Amino acid sequence: MRAWRRKWYSYTVLTLVATLAALLFSQIATAPKTISFPTEDGGLVYADVYGTGDRCIVLAHGGRFNKVSWARQAETLAAAGFQVLALDFRGYGKSRGPGDSEPMDSPLHLDVLAAVRYLRKNGAKSVSIVGGSMGGGAAGDASIASQPGEIDRLVFLGAAPNGPADKLKSATLYIVARDDANADGPRLPWIRKQYQKSPQPKELIVLDGSAHAQFLFQTDQSERIMREILRFLSAKPTTP
Repeated sequence: MRAWRRKWYSYTVLTLVATLAALLFSQIATAPKTISFPTEDGGLVYADVYGTGDRCIVLAHGGRFNKVSWARQAETLAAAGFQVLALDFRGYGKSRGPGDSEPMDSPLHLDVLAAVRYLRKNGAKSVSIVGGSMGGGAAGDASIASQPGEIDRLVFLGAAPNGPADKLKSATLYIVARDDANADGPRLPWIRKQYQKSPQPKELIVLDGSAHAQFLFQTDQSERIMREILRFLSAKPTTP
């Protein structure tokens, strides 16, 4: 009986050690790695990278968020086979550059372009961007300033380009809540105008509710939004 107990105890300990090792390895394997890269105006952007592969996505956060805020969405996209780069804009975290004391008034599109070009330089065959609010505006302006073919697709969450939408060089998906508003009033009318000016191919999804940009992921429509994003970003490449 004592020998049996010793064997059972040894087996239990080995099983526990193996389980903990597997869990630790899983956490290490899925943890993002932090990188940095320069911008063309002398800034330095820090970002977290999830997953691997040559189909890449840049996540551009809103004014009330940062790169870490994308963790759950980044993990979902990485599990779908994308390499995902979630950046901190200048003025957030350790990222810096001209105008970083007032990020909303600084050239944030240069941070997005720097992320896109970092991925292209490192083997990306396609690069798309998901941007929320401030990050969506920066993503749109990056597409306007980009070279043809640099940015494949754009997803705007409660956002639109600050610049002329007819100059966008990427396929676009606009997602906005019908009652999303700020101090100036509802956002939907302005977003709809920018959508109408955007070149084809383009899509507009208007959701119920009032959640703004990344706050949409805190609603009961979160799963639908991720499905729509994955569908759009997984579509075959197309030229607008």
